[in-house]
Formats: sequence, structure tokens, C-alpha cells
Amino acid sequence: MKNVSRRSAIATLSGIAALGLAGCGGNTDSESASADGYTLVNDGQLSVVYSNGFPPFEFSTDDGSGTQGFDIDLITAVAEQMGLECNILPTQKFDTLVPTIKAGGKADVCISAVTINDERSAEIDFSDPYLNSNQALLALATSTYASLEDFDQAGNVLVASAGTTGQTWGEENFSQAEIVPLDDYVSCFTGVSSGLYQGAIADLPVAQYLTEQSYKDLKVCVEVPTGEQYGIVVSKDNPGLTKAINEALAALQENGTMDEIKIKWFGTTEGL
Repeated sequence: MKNVSRRSAIATLSGIAALGLAGCGGNTDSESASADGYTLVNDGQLSVVYSNGFPPFEFSTDDGSGTQGFDIDLITAVAEQMGLECNILPTQKFDTLVPTIKAGGKADVCISAVTINDERSAEIDFSDPYLNSNQALLALATSTYASLEDFDQAGNVLVASAGTTGQTWGEENFSQAEIVPLDDYVSCFTGVSSGLYQGAIADLPVAQYLTEQSYKDLKVCVEVPTGEQYGIVVSKDNPGLTKAINEALAALQENGTMDEIKIKWFGTTEGL
């Protein structure tokens, strides 16, 4: 089926080795974790939830046995910097991620291109920002759409990944077009490609990656300067962990690892 072939194409075209479901890193014991001022679901492990289908941030490996992407590389490096093993848990729907961290007990953190905003910050804590982003409006490459007004027409159905800031932005800014949330970006792009929907709203880095790598029949028609930043999601009950993650992010920026990961997945560090 078309959706399956698109997923395969994404993984094949990435050409980058998978990290798999579990990252590398030195173990630590419960005493050292306690001394660092934070708690973990499992001693010596940083347990991570995410949502698959967000290339190049999180998506399946070519054989389907694991997960790869910018966020997976980054959180693995963060765990290693903290002296922990990175335990990547099974994928979840995006709109369940923040509630999972808020509820506690399953995972220590979430990383999944989650935009820092006031609504989410009322429920959970964020790390310092690790990437900049805007929104994008996409349509078929043969379309003549070139403005927000072109998309916001009665009868147009625009899709966005459920629970994302793209969905929120569309609902707040479009009065004529219908905004429909889908499970992930791959489903959104496949629907537009097949002609089922007139357009999609997506984070710009995802839109650029997918239109360059797999969905070449689509194009970014409009870039929306929303000025978003992504952060790692942590429970408000675990401020010591947020502090430790921020220290790890700062160290990765200082030692060049952050730029290496950005170049690997985006080919540049400019604007990110």
C-alpha cells in the first residue's frame, strides 16, 4: 500500500544507521542518581517516550526493528553525558506524550520535537531549547497555492499531526478551511499526496525533510514564522532531572556534539 511504501522510502533514503531501541552509555546506581538530585523510573537508565512518524526526528529504521532520527541521537547523547543508559520505550501517539510524563511512573522524559509553550508548561517542565522551528503549509507540487488565503478556502481540508502546534495554529488562524488531526506526519503527507486532502500544516524541519527525501510530489508553499523552540519534557516533580539534562545539553553544545547531530540530519546548523 502507498503508506507502507512511503515509510520504507523514508527509512531507505535517510541512509543513516539506526541507533536501535536502546542507546549506549555507562550505568549508574541508585545512590549516584540520588546524589545528583533526581529520580529515575529504572536505576541507571533514562527512560524515554516519543512518537514515531516525525522524520527526521523520530522514524523507523529500514528493517523496522528500531527507531532513528535527530531526537533519538540527541537523547542518547544526553543520557551518555549523564552517565546513563538510554532506554527508548515503544512509540506512542503524540498527544499522549505530555500526559504520560505528567502522570509519572512509566518514563523519565519525552523527546519528540515538542514545542515549548505556556499551555504545556503548565503541565510539565521543559529543558532548555535544543532546536528552532517554524510552521509550514504544504500542497501538491502542481498546486498554485502561495498564500495563507489560498489555503483558507471553504471546502479545503487541511491535515496536521494530532496534538501538535501545527494543529493549534491552523485552528486559530483559519476560519474557512477545515483542520483535521491525523496520527502522524507521514499519514498527513500521504493523504495530501493521494489527493484526499488539499494541504498539510507541519513543522518546517519535518516538511523540508520529507519533501526532499520522499514526498517529492509535494512542496512547501508557505513558511509561517511562528518562532518555535523544541525542548525535552520532564515531570514537574523531578526538577533535579531537568537541571541535569540542561547541564548535559550545555556540555553537548560546548563539545560540538550538538552541531554534529544537526549536520548529520539537516546538513547544516544555520537557523537551527
